Amino acid sequence: MTISRQNLSIIIVTYKSEDVIYDCIKSIPSDINILIVDNSGEQEFKQKIESKYNNVSCILSTKNLGMGSGNNLGLRNIKSDYALILNPDVILEEKTIDELIFASTQIKEYSVMAPISKDKNYPNYKSSKYLSDKSDDEKPFKVNSIDGYAMLFNLNKINKLKGFENYNYFDENIFLYLENDDLCKRLIDLNENIYIVPKSKINHLGASGTSKKYSNQVEISRNWHWMWSKFYFKRKHYGYLNALISGFPKFLSAILKFLFYTIFRIQNKREIYFNRASGYLNALLGKKSSYRPKVD
Repeated sequence: MTISRQNLSIIIVTYKSEDVIYDCIKSIPSDINILIVDNSGEQEFKQKIESKYNNVSCILSTKNLGMGSGNNLGLRNIKSDYALILNPDVILEEKTIDELIFASTQIKEYSVMAPISKDKNYPNYKSSKYLSDKSDDEKPFKVNSIDGYAMLFNLNKINKLKGFENYNYFDENIFLYLENDDLCKRLIDLNENIYIVPKSKINHLGASGTSKKYSNQVEISRNWHWMWSKFYFKRKHYGYLNALISGFPKFLSAILKFLFYTIFRIQNKREIYFNRASGYLNALLGKKSSYRPKVD
């Protein structure tokens, strides 16, 4: 079975995303169903967006689930065979969807595919010389992992895989960062194929999914979760010692910068590096990914 607009759903997890979500939806063909999982739980947002678009429905989470758990919730509530996960700060090109559909007729076996980021300075995939086919800007090519802001799931394929039963797509222990790397690592370990489709292009604004008025709290949260998630990912796949050693230089650097900014009373920087060190330390001690941005 190949992808069509009728058996494809788009899932977008939002959190205070009013600044960007409308441009994202506008770039999506109106004959494709969109499911929004809103982590801020705002009834007014749900009513506004569902009344504005006939092809959009919205689920309000009871708490801030993060990206992975939010996407899992969305995947549990669709009936299509394929799902395109998008961040709210992603803009599709005119032929993004059509090129993905065409690629699905050319690729024999795949679990995940993705469009390519137009910003060549920040590629949305990682590959190795052992796995990657040579990209000629035309044909889809295999990669090790893709960034989580645009991922197309072949649900019929993934649902049959060991470890992915019962909507066990993203590891829900991870609140933010590397949930996509974890999912891709598990697929690669099962010898599944992940593809980039070069003719299908997207624009990613980057770190713009939440309203700018919360930027300070979001930046603090990002620093905490990057350190926590990095340690957790390394420990899960490569062992505790690897996680400890690989993360320690950045932990030590965060401590030193925290002390520096404390001495010079630069509060914002002081708080960022305190939380960066805290994220690593919490993961080191085996504590859950608990930090949440403090917003209204």
